[in-house]
Amino acid sequence: MDSAASTFSLARFVEDVRALVPVAGNTRHERLPDGRTTLVFRVLEEGRKGDVCVAGPRTRALFKDAPGVVRAVILQFKPGWSAPLLGVAANALTDQIIPLEDLWGRPGGDLRHELLAARSLPEVFDRLSHAIALRTRQTFEPASARLARRAVRLLEGDAVRVEGVAEQLGVTARHLRRVFTEHIGIGPKDYARTVRLQRAVRMAATSKDWRRIAVDAGYYDQAHLIADFRELVGLTPGAFLKSPERGR
Repeated sequence: MDSAASTFSLARFVEDVRALVPVAGNTRHERLPDGRTTLVFRVLEEGRKGDVCVAGPRTRALFKDAPGVVRAVILQFKPGWSAPLLGVAANALTDQIIPLEDLWGRPGGDLRHELLAARSLPEVFDRLSHAIALRTRQTFEPASARLARRAVRLLEGDAVRVEGVAEQLGVTARHLRRVFTEHIGIGPKDYARTVRLQRAVRMAATSKDWRRIAVDAGYYDQAHLIADFRELVGLTPGAFLKSPERGR
């Protein structure tokens, strides 16, 4: 491994890393809409096989059984890095799960073999970091991606209207929608919905006052919250929290 790659940090591109080991045959995966793209490495069949896939941004919740998974490592990228790191626009990945080899070609297959050969979790992280470091030196980041990430920060803050975000960034709402969809994978209004949904889920971990949760998460009222849950998750908020998928 060259020195540049060995000192490379994933922190610029990755906001969360999780290592998962199924417990007592528990292999149900839950993913709510969040405007994120993830890289997933799975070890299958007692370590004999595995795969590396890219899961694009979700427009609806996904509850999926994954039998035969021995362990998995999930890298959640910060919004706006799909094109520089993966070589495709984010909206080409929306609601898709694609083998990394289909995006990177042979290097994607080589990385899968390297990860399967890794003897420890730190070694898996080192090899992932090395592979991403190489990608960052082979591509460039367009200005439109930086614009999209600035819009993400505003939408995850106090901004609620796309037109207001566009005005703050000095662009038209139409231009913002175009670059946002290209680099984040969904439109800014849809992204704002995922922000509210995620806030509500986090708040519901410590409170069951849905009227207060709705207001604090940015909904017009409780009915607005329930309608969004039904459309994005397929369940009411209460049913979602009681569903068998929770905690799996």
